[in-house]
Amino acid sequence: MPLWYLLILAVVQGVTEFLPVSSSAHLILVPELTGLPDQGTFLDVAVHVGTLGAVILYFRTDVARAARGTLGLFRGGRGADERLALNLLIATVPIVIAGLAVKVLLGAEALRSLAVIGWATLAFGIALWAFDRYGPATRTEADWSPRHALVFGLWQAAALIPGASRSGTTITGARMLGYERHEAARLAMLMSIPTILASGTILVGDVVAEANWPLMRDAAIGAAFSFVAALAALHLMMRLLRSVSFTPYVIYRMGLGVFLLWWAYA
Repeated sequence: MPLWYLLILAVVQGVTEFLPVSSSAHLILVPELTGLPDQGTFLDVAVHVGTLGAVILYFRTDVARAARGTLGLFRGGRGADERLALNLLIATVPIVIAGLAVKVLLGAEALRSLAVIGWATLAFGIALWAFDRYGPATRTEADWSPRHALVFGLWQAAALIPGASRSGTTITGARMLGYERHEAARLAMLMSIPTILASGTILVGDVVAEANWPLMRDAAIGAAFSFVAALAALHLMMRLLRSVSFTPYVIYRMGLGVFLLWWAYA
């Protein structure tokens, strides 16, 4: 795959991964707009892995807490770090189960259509606006219980629908439960770590089994580019969320959704 095309994919992924606008939808749109062959789900996951590195670096303090908490769980610990680790685990279970079901029953490419992206972009954008506009904003990580983690996880599993947005659905679930905007985004980003690790592990196994080394080379390049783009975008978004609501992202989603549906059905 041409280097410039990998760069486009990486920048698109890095910029949109942390915004509630669906990075997966934008990655699917790249070949539609350029006329080039679809890059496939493996390269999609590869650039997601690049953003994973950015999340780990940016939230390194929280990641270290979760790592300590994971070890503490085996020792029977019940502190804040152990609670964070346990909740991240609980929140990951729904999307892993749902992802395997989609892969086995439907296939990874089953939902990659413009119509699906368009409807999901609109529907989940409206849900985000409603809960962000009318929901309270009083809860923080200290209020994150296993029950809330499961709710977060169920919303995250809905992001398997292209256009829904993993960060968008997770943030929507958090706002529904009354979490502050900045806390909702932070927890959503932390939840991306085990989720991307799980999906990346599954797809790497598939490609290694096929001995598709050129594809793995392209994936490594794309991951490196997306890491740089994602780190810059993450710094910007987390700063803006202290003073800006999610409404601008919803407006963008509405425009994008209408455009996609017009394109799909025209």
